[in-house]
Amino acid sequence: MIKSIQKIVIVPCSGIGKSYGTVSRVAAYQVTDEDRPDQTQLIPLALLVMGDEATRKILAESQAVTIDGCKLGCAAKMVRQSGGQVAREFAVLDVFRRYRDFKPQGIAELNEGGEKLADALAKEIDAVVDELSNSKEGDSHA
Repeated sequence: MIKSIQKIVIVPCSGIGKSYGTVSRVAAYQVTDEDRPDQTQLIPLALLVMGDEATRKILAESQAVTIDGCKLGCAAKMVRQSGGQVAREFAVLDVFRRYRDFKPQGIAELNEGGEKLADALAKEIDAVVDELSNSKEGDSHA
């Protein structure tokens, strides 16, 4: 069976109860639902932690972009432990350092600063998705 273009997998942090974890998920939803829905697919970190076989199969056949809310890097670690290839890692704290005016607060709902930080992060991820998509279409020299 011939597959269509493989989507780039986005794996956000699951830092429940932490503003930076919420920023990572909001950014991931923006990329996968609004900005690049035809090029990306969201994979919840929980499915990797549980060892879901279907999710591991998708990872094995895809490039992954991970978004971590803290220095533990759980999303990137779990993608690698699950047999996936991390094409690019993002850390919310690194993005925050570039946009210090966007101080995130809130957990269930982000404040305006958190929403702006999530948007800035999503735009950076969009650029990476475009770069990865273009390299797949051209001659790949990975």
